Amino acid sequence: MSSGQQVLIKLRKMIIAGELAGGSRIAEIPTAELLGVSRQPVRMAFRLLEQEGLLIKNPTRGYVVREISDQLIQDAIEVRGVLEGLAAKTLAEKGLNDEQKSTLKSCIEEIEKLFAAHSSFGDAEIETYDHFNAIFHDTILQGAKNIALMQALAKNNQLPFASAQAITFDSSQALSEYRRLHYAHLQHCSIFDALLHRQAGRAENLMREHSSVAILGETVRHLIAD
Repeated sequence: MSSGQQVLIKLRKMIIAGELAGGSRIAEIPTAELLGVSRQPVRMAFRLLEQEGLLIKNPTRGYVVREISDQLIQDAIEVRGVLEGLAAKTLAEKGLNDEQKSTLKSCIEEIEKLFAAHSSFGDAEIETYDHFNAIFHDTILQGAKNIALMQALAKNNQLPFASAQAITFDSSQALSEYRRLHYAHLQHCSIFDALLHRQAGRAENLMREHSSVAILGETVRHLIAD
């Protein structure tokens, strides 16, 4: 795993756990010193965390940690579910082309291999899962060919945990987290089946349900609520 990815995971966990308090300022040099890395992976992680809505760019210098509430997360995830559900419905009505079929099937197969080879996940497995999960979601979104939908989803993705890339994994509850991601994978299989058979309503409903399960575990919900 790249140093940038390791720093991203570490900082994301620190924000979720409250080790980096909402409203506090965060800068490259002290963060790099804290984590024992160079400034480059920290810079990359900051940019990605800003995209995920966990950091807010400071107009003068550095970033500010976003104050996260349970209601904000729930609202953002609900909106994402509606938008991605519409994308799945639209793509099912259009029908999958050969390239889309191949891409979605490949994502499912690669994640299936991951679960077959590992009874628990570490950072490397999470990175691989995240990679193919992102491709799966992006293929459906791009396939809908709805610019307004894409712009709305991009805007919503700037809120905490709203993006498909904002996958969380609490290693202190590794078994339940592993099972949660496996359930999300099974949902991918069902979504693909609905798309394949042009079942628009089913695809939409599955995608809406999937949005919350795939992103946010109960552990993170409790951390935010507390």
